[in-house]
Amino acid sequence: MLTDIALDAMGSDKAPDPEIRGAILACRQLPVRVHLVGAELELRSVLSEYLRGESLPIVIHHASEIIGMDEKAALAVRQKRDSSMRVGLRLVREKTAAGFLTAGNTGAAMACAKMVLGAIQGVDRPALATVMPTATGSPCVLLDVGANVECKPQNLEQFAVMGEMYARRVLKIRRPRVGLLSIGQEEGKGNELTRQAFPLLKRLPIQFVGNVEGRDIFNGNCDVVVCDGFVGNVALKASEGLGKLVRVLLRESLNSTVKAQVGAMLSRRAFNDFNKRLDYTEYGGAPLLGLRGVCVVGHGSSNDRAIYNGIRVAAEFVQAGISEGIEREFGSRPDGIAADGDQSQ
Repeated sequence: MLTDIALDAMGSDKAPDPEIRGAILACRQLPVRVHLVGAELELRSVLSEYLRGESLPIVIHHASEIIGMDEKAALAVRQKRDSSMRVGLRLVREKTAAGFLTAGNTGAAMACAKMVLGAIQGVDRPALATVMPTATGSPCVLLDVGANVECKPQNLEQFAVMGEMYARRVLKIRRPRVGLLSIGQEEGKGNELTRQAFPLLKRLPIQFVGNVEGRDIFNGNCDVVVCDGFVGNVALKASEGLGKLVRVLLRESLNSTVKAQVGAMLSRRAFNDFNKRLDYTEYGGAPLLGLRGVCVVGHGSSNDRAIYNGIRVAAEFVQAGISEGIEREFGSRPDGIAADGDQSQ
C-alpha cells in the first residue's frame, strides 16, 4: 500500500528541479505516491523531461503562488491563499495526502501548518526537530531548531515530551535520555529560561538527565536535547558549517598524503562513509512536532537526495503514527503534559 506525500515543488532555492528529481527517486525506491504542488505547466514539462515515458505514482496539483524565502511569513501566509505551501497542507487536512514536505520558507511553513492543520491540544507551539549524528553512531534528536525563537519554560517542557516520543517511536530508542541544553551541567547553570525549565522537565515521567552542554549533542551521552529555537538554530547551522569544514580539510589531507592506488581507494571509501554520516541531505528534513498532521521542513539548498530523504521521513512519521500518538499522550493528563505512555513501543 502506498503512502501519499504532498511535496511543495516550488519551495527550494533551485525549485522545481530538485523536488521533481527527488520525487522520482522516492517513487522508484519507496512505497509512496508523491503529490507535486506548484505551477502545473512548469511541473508537467520538467517531469516529462525526466520520466521519458516512465510510469510512476506522481500526481500534480496546481498552485498559482509561491512564498519566497525572503518574505515575511505571517503576511505571506495570509495573502497568498493559493501558494504551493498552503495547497499542499490542505491536501493533508483533506486526507488526500498523509504528510507534507517543503524545502521553503521555514517561518511560513510553521505559520501555514498551524493555520491549516492546527496544533494539538495542549501544545502551545509546534517544534522543529532534527536528527544529529553522534560519536557512538546512535542518533540524537535536537529541538527546537528554529520554529520558536523566543520560548517560555512550558514550551521547553512540551518539546521534551514530543522529542522523547519521536526518539521512541521513530528512532526505536527504548528509553531515551533527555537533556536540557545549557552552559553547564549543574542545575543552577544557564539563563532564566533554562533555570525555570529545569524543574518542569525534572517532574516529567521521562528519563531526564539534567543539563547538558553543546558537546553532548554529538558524544552519544544523550538521545534528545531540548532548547529554544534561537539556540537550536545556531547550534544546527554551526554544526553544518563545521561538518563542511572537516570534510574539506580531510579531503585535502587525504589527497596530499595518500600515494598508493590501493591506499587511495580505501581512503576514498572511508571518506565517503564519513561524508555520508555528516551530510544533512541524508537526514531529509526536520518534522514539525505538535501538529494535527505530518509536516516536514527541509533545507532551502536541498538537492534531490535531500528531497528523497525528506519524503522518506514524512512517510515514516505517518507510518509510526507520531501526530496521533502525541495527541493521545498530551490528552492523557489533565494538565496537558503527556504521561510516560507506552514505553514498550
